[in-house]
Order: sequence, then C-alpha cells, then structure tokens
Amino acid sequence: MSNDQRKYLPVLLLLFAASGCSALIYEIVWYHMLALAIGSTAISLGILLATYMGGLCLGSLWLPRSRWAAGHPLRTYAAIEAGIAVFGVLVLVLLPLVGGAYLAVAAHGLENMLLRGLLAAICMLPPTILMGASLPAISRWIEESPEATSRIGLLYGANTAGAVLGCLAAGFYLLRLYNVFAATFVAAAINVVVAAVSWWLATRSVGKAAPASAPGLTGHWPVYVTIAISGAGALGAEIVWTRLLGMLLGSTVYVFSIILAVFLIGLAGGSALGAWVARGLRDSDRARVALGWCQLLLTAAVGWSAWMISSSLPYWPVDPVLSSSPWFNFQIDMARCLWAILPPTVLWGASFPLALAAAAEPGQDQGRLVGGVYAANTLGAILGALAVSLALVPWIGTQQTQKALLILTAAGAWVVLAPKYRERAVAITLAASIALTAILVGYVEPIPPEVIAFGRRVATSMGKAKILHVAEGRNSSVVISRWDDGATQIDVNGHVEATNEPYDMKLQRMVGHLAALIHPNPRKVLGIGFGAGVSAGTFTRYASVQSITVCEIEPVIPPISTRFFAKEDYDVLHNPRTRIMYDDARHYLLTTADKYDIIASDPLDVFVKGTAALYSAEYFEAVKRHLNPGGTFTLYVPLYESDTKTVKSELATFFEAFPNGTVWANTLNGEGYDMVFMGHLDQTRIDIDAAQERLGRPEFAPVVESLRDIGISSAMDLFSTYMGNKADFTPWLAGAEINRDRDLRLQYLGGWGINSNLADPIYREMLAFRRVVDHPFTGSPEHVRMLLGYFVGGRLR
Repeated sequence: MSNDQRKYLPVLLLLFAASGCSALIYEIVWYHMLALAIGSTAISLGILLATYMGGLCLGSLWLPRSRWAAGHPLRTYAAIEAGIAVFGVLVLVLLPLVGGAYLAVAAHGLENMLLRGLLAAICMLPPTILMGASLPAISRWIEESPEATSRIGLLYGANTAGAVLGCLAAGFYLLRLYNVFAATFVAAAINVVVAAVSWWLATRSVGKAAPASAPGLTGHWPVYVTIAISGAGALGAEIVWTRLLGMLLGSTVYVFSIILAVFLIGLAGGSALGAWVARGLRDSDRARVALGWCQLLLTAAVGWSAWMISSSLPYWPVDPVLSSSPWFNFQIDMARCLWAILPPTVLWGASFPLALAAAAEPGQDQGRLVGGVYAANTLGAILGALAVSLALVPWIGTQQTQKALLILTAAGAWVVLAPKYRERAVAITLAASIALTAILVGYVEPIPPEVIAFGRRVATSMGKAKILHVAEGRNSSVVISRWDDGATQIDVNGHVEATNEPYDMKLQRMVGHLAALIHPNPRKVLGIGFGAGVSAGTFTRYASVQSITVCEIEPVIPPISTRFFAKEDYDVLHNPRTRIMYDDARHYLLTTADKYDIIASDPLDVFVKGTAALYSAEYFEAVKRHLNPGGTFTLYVPLYESDTKTVKSELATFFEAFPNGTVWANTLNGEGYDMVFMGHLDQTRIDIDAAQERLGRPEFAPVVESLRDIGISSAMDLFSTYMGNKADFTPWLAGAEINRDRDLRLQYLGGWGINSNLADPIYREMLAFRRVVDHPFTGSPEHVRMLLGYFVGGRLR
C-alpha cells in the first residue's frame, strides 16, 4: 500500500459511507414518488427495482471503458458525486412533468407496462448509472496488489454501512418529520460534500492511469456466474422475506425500514469479513475455493432463515399491544429480524470481495475488475427480483420459492467448485452439499396461515379461529378464517380486511347506502377495494345503478371472497353490472377518463405502507374530478388501531378537498369503533322525507331488506349516525397535519399510533364538537326535530 493510500484510506471509507447514505435516501424518495405515478402493484414495483438495479449495472460496465474516467480516480469520483447531486434534485423537477405526460396517455396491458418502464428509466437511469460507476472509479486509486481486493471490499462494506444510516434516516426521520424535498436536499448536500472532499484529496495524492488493455476474463466465467447467482438469491430472498416478515411484524413503513436496514447491516458486515478473508488469500485459485465455501455456508444460512421465519418467529411469545410506545416494539422487531435474516446477509456481503479476489489477475485494470463483478452481481439481482416478484411467488407460493432459492444458492457453489472436482476434498464437499440441500429443502415450511390472518397479534390469537382457505397472490396473501362465535373474516397480509360480524356489516353497507340513498338517481359507481365485496354489493340493491366498477389490487381476493361472502355481498362479482379492474386504485383513478355518480372507498388501514396514498389531498382532488355533478364520495375510516393525531390528519385532509363533507359514525355497543367520511361536490342538503319516500317504493324493496339486515329500519335510523361537518370540527382540527403526496405523513402517523386503544376516546372527543344548529338535514319539521332529538340527547345508532 502506498503512503497516500495508507494516509487517506480512512477518509475515503467515510466518503463512501456518506455516498451510500445519500444513495439509500434517494432510493426511498424515488420509490415514494414514482409509486404515486405508476402504482404500487408488484409489476410496478418490479419495474422500479429493475430500473434502479439496471442503472447500477450499466454504470459499473460503462465507467471502466469510458475515456471520461482516464484522469485522476478521485477527480472522477468527485465528478460522479456532483452529478448524482444534480440529477437527484432534477428528479424533483422533472418527475411531475414526466409523470403528468405518462398519466395522460397511460392505458392497461403490455403497452402500459412499457410506459411505466420508460417513466422509471427517464427518472432513475441517469443518477443510478452514476451510482453504479462510483466503485469502479475509485477502485483505480487502489494500487494493484494481493491485498487490493480486500481494500475494495472494505470500500463496498463502508458504502453499504452508510446505506444503513440512509435507510433509517429516511424512514424514521426525514420522511416522518419532513418530506421528499427535504430528504432529497439532504442527500444532495451529502453528495456535494463528498465531491468537494474527494476533489481536495485528488490535489494531495497521486493518481494512476488505467492499464492500456485488460487481460481476458473468459477463464473466470464461473466466478461471474456465481456472483450473479448470489445477487439473484439475495434480492429474491429479500422480496420473499420482506413480504413474510411484513405480515408478522405489521406492514408499517417503519417495519419495512427495519427489514431493509437489517439486510444492509448484514451486507456491510459481510463485506468487511470477506475483505479480511480475501486479504489472506495469496492467489485467485484459493479465493475461488473460499467463494465456493461461502456459497455452501450461504445455502445453510438461507435454510436457517426460511425455517426461522416460518417455524420459529410466529411462536415467539410477543404481544405488541402490551406497550403503546412504538420504540419498544421497534426494538423487538429489530431483534427478530437480526435473529432470522442476519446470517445469510452476512454471507451475501462476503461473496462480493471474495469474487473480486477470485477473478483478479496480475496487471488487471481494477476498475474493469470491480465493474465486471459488480455488474454480474446486479444483473443477477435484477433477474432474481423480477422472477420472484412477478413469476415464482404468484405461481408456486413463498414456500416453494424459498426452496428454489435454496437450490439456486447451492448451484452457485457447484458452479465455482465443479472445475476442481478431481480434487478429493472438493468432490466430497460437493457430494455432501447435495445431501445438505435436500435436507434443508425438506425443512422449509409454509408460513403459518395464522400469520397471514393475525399478523403481529399471532401470539395472542393463535388457535382462536379455524382457517378455511389460504391463497398467495402476486401482491398479497389472503386467508379466510372462522372464529369461535361463527363469524367469518377475510384477512390480507396479516390484517383483517372484512368480516360478517354485525358491526362490520353495518359499516360496510353504510359506505354504500349513505351515498346511494342520498343521491337522487345513481347510475354509475366505482368501488375502491373489493374486500368481502359487501360495500360493492350494496349497490346491486339499487335498480337505477347500471354499472359497478371495482378496482382491486390483488386478483385472488374477489373469487375467494365470493366463495365465502356471496350471501353478504349479494354475489356482486357475478352480477352482470359488475366489472373488476385489477390495478392500484390510485393509478386507475388517475388514468381513467370515466366519471361516476358515486365513488366508494374501502381500502386497508392507513398504517399499512402505501395505503396513505389513498388518503392524500391530491388523491381526494382526483376523486372530485371523477365525480359527476351531484356526485358523492364515501370513505371508510377506522378509529381502532389509531390515535388522535392520525384521525385528525385524515379528517383535515378530507375537508381540504371536500369542504362540504360530512362525518358518520358506526359504534360498537355504544362505543366508538369506525366512521364513514362522505364528500359532496355541492352544498350538502339531505332531505329526510325524500329518502324515506324512496324507501317506500317497490323498486327499493331490496334496499329496505339490506338496511334491515344491519338493524336500520328507516331513513331516520340511517341518518341518526350523523356526526358533523367541517364547521363542527374546525376547532378540533386546529394544527392537524394535511396528508400530501410529497410526504404521505399519514402513513408515519398511522404506523406510530398502531398500538393505541383510543377508538372510544376519539369518538367522544368528536361527539363533543357536534352541533345541532348547523346541520345538512331538511324535510318536514317533525322529522327534522325528531332527528335533532337524537343529537341533543347524545344518542347515536
């Protein structure tokens, strides 16, 4: 090692860590922004991931072959970091313009998939290509020596360690308290500082030119194939395990940040470990053997994680509601993730420096070496991510996918060790690996259906319900369960989505009946989220309704729900007026030209990552644009598993778009439980007499029966669930945070208050602000006085 390298290497490690920190902040911000435009389906997210990794791959291949990088490596690195800062900020400016153009021409099918990919490429490829070029660029500053690859491995590890900090900073601080603009400017500032320090270092150190030519790499193809397999296994496993752990720990934005952070911690630590091992390997032959052993150990580690996630963690005696403080639960979540997935991530991290050592040759261009290995690794990651998310999981499920990943990992060891099969020790090792892999595959169990049903409450709910059906779709896992009291419920990704309990049936039908009974002649309806189909099915009771479009993100849900809830949802799936659109609801609404008399939204709770996009001010404005004159919008809002800040944000955001909106309550045994927000385009006037008169018509007999099933015998009964309007709640909402696309603050508020038990206290707070002097009801004086009597007496059905 030269004096310059010995002197400045610690500084360079810090710079690379800072660069990794900024890269993860960008990644999280871009995913946030692009998902709003192209949707949050598995296809959309697969396109985003492939584009991001594709940019890294292209950059790692391009830089070593570019004349632009012929100068001092530190100056090249400084220019790269400055370029990332520029493009990172430009994304904030260009994405709304490019996204608007995309939404103007977006359609469905293959054509739209290509458009989504084009949008992602325009926004992400320029900065990610530069990110991919950074490690090959700086590696040329490392003088070629037997220890060189170990120092490059340390740089890679430092970069990944910085990524851990970026992941946690973005997920727990920058986006929770600020927004995508603040996060982007922080990341860009980090890049600028790194660029300035790197440029300064270049003036104080000696650079070396790249070799005129590079030795052929054909003899090292097993190494490149193995590191590609390692990348495929790592990203594939990350997708599967994130899905499974997300159900077990709760699908909040914080949980996903913790899972990603643990993956990065393992990669960083493994890179340092692999660099230390590579330093003691004096030739590429020994390094190749070490890489092979690393893959064999990795096979065992993947088996460990698969077994832990399915057969151990679900049975830990953890009750998350024992503490309302999220910090204590986050610590437990971190401990469970470290225990389950740290071993394989460490070995995936070690694979990279070992692959560098195995492919190294005397006199070789360090940039081309690093670029080639890094490109192979990222290319494998792209293929693994796409194959797992778009094909394997929906085709064979998470259990069989994990078995396939086990076999794939073992194959990586065979690829790199098989050329040495004539050596007795290697031959015995390979034979033993077959037996080990077969044993491990046999121990991979499916995730317990109780995890899909009860999620983070599995320890306290195990055995309380009978599992009737289990299905794994492309976007979600679904369970139908029946409780001891006979109630049937549909659970999605560890959280109950709908039940046929009387209080849940009332809420689901209120979402439909409130809008349809108040509207004078509803013809065209859009339902957001199928669930049990009850809200959508309510509209089949109205003879005037000619079309019912339901937007559902997961294709397995409607047929399964219909099988078990056909009585409750009036078999809406097979109704000739019904059309199902399988798409992200926000993406569908932004890309369709259709308008509706009623839009009824029954999405997952806001603490679920991504759901807050269906509660943002911009989304509500899009809803307004798709309502016909006189149209109404109903939105389900739970009070349970929520806190006061979250509910205030939901309501304040709703009133921001619908100043004429109203609030309606559904109680459980007289206590607060959940609500329906109803938006009106025009000044709200609800004629009690007109509504009751319609219920008396023969064609409304199915409506009367449907209302009677949920304990409502008249229009008066239904309207007695009224809670108030904007004028009532404005004092209560003082200081409430508006949920906007740029921050989606609601998912952070909701995830923070998930363990709260405040449904009735929140309801009582709101009830105290309800007034009887400013209400939307008209009709005969007698009926109005009767209804107001409910409010004065504090009664609510």
